[in-house]
Amino acid sequence: MEKQKEESSVQNELREKVIDAIAQTMDLYGVNYSFGKLYGIMFFEEKPLTLEEMKSYMNMSKSNMSYAVRSLVDSGMVTQLEEKKDRKNQYVAETDFFKTFRNFFTVKLQREIDVMLTAINEAITTLSEIVLSEETTEEERQACLKDLHKLKHSAKYYNWLQQFVELLRNNDLSLFDLKKIEKS
Repeated sequence: MEKQKEESSVQNELREKVIDAIAQTMDLYGVNYSFGKLYGIMFFEEKPLTLEEMKSYMNMSKSNMSYAVRSLVDSGMVTQLEEKKDRKNQYVAETDFFKTFRNFFTVKLQREIDVMLTAINEAITTLSEIVLSEETTEEERQACLKDLHKLKHSAKYYNWLQQFVELLRNNDLSLFDLKKIEKS
């Protein structure tokens, strides 16, 4: 009995270390540390959790807990189940780290691509008009051409990144054969 208690204590300590590591890692990528901790707790849970149950684990206000769960759901790291428990929504964490990586980064990268390409394409259009205008001075034209060159190079990167995101979304990363990685 004592040995079982000791093993359980060691297991809990190890879980806490991993939960902290998950939270720290997510913090590196701009996710609130406590949201990462919540994901880590849910990762080890064997059953779905309600907001109330999560709240008791985290000692967060209901509004903060709701925001944390919504953020994790939006990033695809947590799923809201259709079935309810005592009329309360239930949530479960995705435990496949590749899927969480894919879900999280496709959302974040797509947002970056959309924001940047919108700005870059708008700037390219306007700069092109300035360059082609007869009223533009030669000095201004040369400055605009330099910016155009930089922006067109940046657009190539974001177009490449869009292709990468599509491969990631479609789970088509044949360059990175996960089966080989898992066997090593």
